[in-house]
Amino acid sequence: MILSLAWSDILGINARNQKYLRTPKRALRILDSKLLTKKILKENNLPVLETISVIKTQRELFNFNWEILPTAFALKPNRGLGGEGIIVVYGKKKETAEPTWIKAIGVLVTKREIESHVLDILDGNFSMFSLPDVAFFEERAKIIKELKPYSFKGIPDIRVIIYQGIPVMAMLRLPTKESGGRANLHSGGIGVGIDLATGLTTNAIYHQKLIDYYPGTRYFLRGIKTPYFKKILNLAIQIQKILKVSFLGVDIVVDREKGPVVLELNARPGLQIQMANLAGLKGRMERVRGLKLKSEERGVRLAQDLFGGVEEEETEEIFGKKVLGIVEEVEISLPPSESHYKTLAKIDTGAWRTSISLDVAKKIGIENFENGRRVKSSFGEETRPLAPLIFFLKGEKIESEVTLADRSFMKYEMIIGRRDLKNFIVDPSKTKNF
Repeated sequence: MILSLAWSDILGINARNQKYLRTPKRALRILDSKLLTKKILKENNLPVLETISVIKTQRELFNFNWEILPTAFALKPNRGLGGEGIIVVYGKKKETAEPTWIKAIGVLVTKREIESHVLDILDGNFSMFSLPDVAFFEERAKIIKELKPYSFKGIPDIRVIIYQGIPVMAMLRLPTKESGGRANLHSGGIGVGIDLATGLTTNAIYHQKLIDYYPGTRYFLRGIKTPYFKKILNLAIQIQKILKVSFLGVDIVVDREKGPVVLELNARPGLQIQMANLAGLKGRMERVRGLKLKSEERGVRLAQDLFGGVEEEETEEIFGKKVLGIVEEVEISLPPSESHYKTLAKIDTGAWRTSISLDVAKKIGIENFENGRRVKSSFGEETRPLAPLIFFLKGEKIESEVTLADRSFMKYEMIIGRRDLKNFIVDPSKTKNF
């Protein structure tokens, strides 16, 4: 399922600029400079990654002492946008003609190539309005073992959106092979919504499509526990308080040795976080607008009370699609009498085609069906009969072709596959007592 959200859909461009994102010039000056941001945060005893060295001019580049660089580091433009212009290296290759490092995906990068990249940064190739910029080398964060299965060669980060001192939304961003080890959704990273009450992940998006598993694995993306989550929310609130801005995106990494560390701040963070949470920012910000808080702890508690779990009605209103749990009641139409046979069906996003049991087929009088259709099932590839079927799911009429299978040893008489779920959103955490 492809998701499509924009500021105009959820917040409204004019409403966003006039009502929510009035950022003081002083704060913008800080937010537009990674080095100045780090300086301010460090002065306020907040954790940041250490800066190894700064290069401001070509002369400084040509006189740079390459021996001071560790085997792993990140090279960044000071005013880069959207993660552009960042090089992360994970090791140094030994016995080479010139100093050579290894990037996330195993690609080698030489001293000469890094020099060329620094020149691009100085020329402003990655900065807003292409203005001359500054390059700096920074220590590379070390991934914690809890998140390693969900990351390809990079470091996941947690983005928190703060409005008037209250966290309103959070997302875990995961690097992939496609993204080159960067936790950037535009580059092919994954965004996973986080429940503010529990710190557990909810829905995952990849190229604006909902997914269940980390690409190429069977690692389920729902239910991941975000390490240090309350501390992360508290840290984000402290940062907003220091900068005195009403709206802010805070990116934080969890370092294996240091714990939560501030990675970057954004005055206008991207909107994919709404897709990952299946919720809009506008409604949440309206709920906290004008509230006065006495402490960071109160801001965290309020966020958890207000936004712990996304309401089904909110999701359906935003996407125009009904939300299904893992088990739903189904009514199978029985023409020409127009009576209905009711049963429980398992919603199975791992299956392509809907399937019903042979016993149900007999009960509802299916006699004519196609033989010999080869399908893939949990038992491998097999031949199954195929029959047309009309059924109703949450009031929606679905005309389908279903396979017939022996499900006498299964809990449910019917499973509904992806082919018939195009107009729905599936929430595996949603359960019912039938």
